[in-house]
Amino acid sequence: MGLTIKHVKISLITVSFNSAKTIGDTIASVREQRYPNLEYIIIDGGSSDGTLAIIKQNSDVVAHVVSEQDDGIYDAMNKGITLAGGEVIGFINADDMLADSMVLQQVAEALGQDEIDACYADLEYVQQSNRDKVIRYWQSSAFKPGLFSRGWSPPHPTFYVKKSVYEQCGLFSLDYKMGNDIELMLRFLERYQVKSLYVPQTWVKMRVGGVSNQSLGNVILQNKEIIRAAKNNAIPFFVPRFVLGKLKDRLIQYLFK
Repeated sequence: MGLTIKHVKISLITVSFNSAKTIGDTIASVREQRYPNLEYIIIDGGSSDGTLAIIKQNSDVVAHVVSEQDDGIYDAMNKGITLAGGEVIGFINADDMLADSMVLQQVAEALGQDEIDACYADLEYVQQSNRDKVIRYWQSSAFKPGLFSRGWSPPHPTFYVKKSVYEQCGLFSLDYKMGNDIELMLRFLERYQVKSLYVPQTWVKMRVGGVSNQSLGNVILQNKEIIRAAKNNAIPFFVPRFVLGKLKDRLIQYLFK
């Protein structure tokens, strides 16, 4: 028997740094969740812009706050994983929002099954100033071995994993300059064959303008790091197929938003 839904404790982690303009919306989307068995953790990099004041104003929602210097976003995420007390761990970025009040309920339904160790869903890229204006729609799909080599990956902000998987397969690697989240998902799904479930629902609204997409140089660097990650995890990779597959996926995201 899998864990019953009410017994699945979810640890949701937000990593922040000078996020005063957006983190209020992030926390509000967590507050709206109807699923009760939630531990909300914020790992802050030592903000000086009012972020901590907003977090303090929402202390009834936030179970744990750590504010200190770190070695980047993935080091901060690893701190959150280590601190987490839930059976399931997920992330919501400090400029993103959970799409509706039922997201964590759906996560619990997916990961309340013994045979499923990870789940993920779809993501909407929205305007900075208007969360209802969709710029891109990232529709994912069920995982099949070899998909990462074709430019596919789940949207990491929708990716929830049982803590036991992190304990067995490792945390975020800090050996990469970019794409560490994709390396982790590739390692879990391709290398360790973690059983996953795709849920065809929108779970996250992400504001456009993330670091990895801020310049052509960052896009190229991220893709180089993904290719290196595949090699380090002994995943066969044919570079032209990867590049063409990724271009195709991005085009579909813009056309069918």
